Amino acid sequence: MDQEKKKKSIGFNIIKSDPTDGHGGFGIGALSLDNVSPVFVDVEGGEAFVDIGAMHARSSVEKGIKFLKTKEEVPNGKPFWLVWVTIDRKLEGPYYAGVTACEMTVDRSIRRGYKSLPEHVNKMDKSMKRHIMVDHMDDRSKTILQNYLMTHDSGMWERSLEELKNQLATK
Repeated sequence: MDQEKKKKSIGFNIIKSDPTDGHGGFGIGALSLDNVSPVFVDVEGGEAFVDIGAMHARSSVEKGIKFLKTKEEVPNGKPFWLVWVTIDRKLEGPYYAGVTACEMTVDRSIRRGYKSLPEHVNKMDKSMKRHIMVDHMDDRSKTILQNYLMTHDSGMWERSLEELKNQLATK
């Protein structure tokens, strides 16, 4: 029965209408989280998935885990990348405008993990500001992320900046 009730996968947040459209009052110039999606790359599992819970550190990966300050404190941690993906629109259609990656490890057996919260917040901000910062990922993770982005929505990958494609290219 549990197999039949499998959760429907969540896609990217696609661009919504501008809540400040038409007036020059409070909130003009503020960045919106409507177009940002957290994508997890499970390095060992070889998969990527969207988990909106990561917006508030409540993703399936993070639940029940106490995060420590150094990677050395979690020597057997399973590696993950939290990738902030911002979608924007060109005349031709939507594309991946900002993509930044943050490292994370989780050891479920001891309910501990490693992540740098300031790094996660800063990388989300960089993604929202249309930066591409994924060249520091390992080749396996780059391949998983690239395959996920390429197959998610036809055309978005093709319309994306060459910088993203170059940074995700593996050796």
